[in-house]
Amino acid sequence: MNGTETGDEPQTPLTVSMGSRRVPVPKPPRGGGHLPTVEEVSAGGVVIRPAAQGFEAAIIARYNRGGRLEWCLPKGHPENDEDFEQAAVREVEEETGIAGSILTSLGSIEYWFTVPTHRVHKTVHHFLLEAVGGELTTENDPDHEAVDVAWVNLHDLERTLSFPNERRIVNAAQQVIADTL
Repeated sequence: MNGTETGDEPQTPLTVSMGSRRVPVPKPPRGGGHLPTVEEVSAGGVVIRPAAQGFEAAIIARYNRGGRLEWCLPKGHPENDEDFEQAAVREVEEETGIAGSILTSLGSIEYWFTVPTHRVHKTVHHFLLEAVGGELTTENDPDHEAVDVAWVNLHDLERTLSFPNERRIVNAAQQVIADTL
């Protein structure tokens, strides 16, 4: 799909972004650079529900700092004394409207990005969650980062998610599901 409407199909952020590839996350500058490094930690996950064919996962769309639409897994920073599991459950519900129950850890991903004043080294802890209630909405996202939310079949996430590291997390989720559910 090229981001234009075809026939009578409505154009949504999901249909616009399906099939398009994203620019890789920039690596930190070599030689130490002059910008200070800040460590950030987030937690989130793959929240699933049974579908006609396999399982679906709730994902969110947000605009990056450059104004580009990105489809990604819900995630965010732990608040107060939350552990990573508690933060993942809360963030998934805030960003998608779906209440989830942790099934297992899917591992962590790390990446770097740069903002005008510093470099950020971010670690995101991901979990597999089972949807136990709620309805898709972005209305409860306190940061208003999520502009859309959708249920997408796990097998379609390879071409929907914007980032390769999140696609690897989904592959881990698929393996866990194949081995245990």
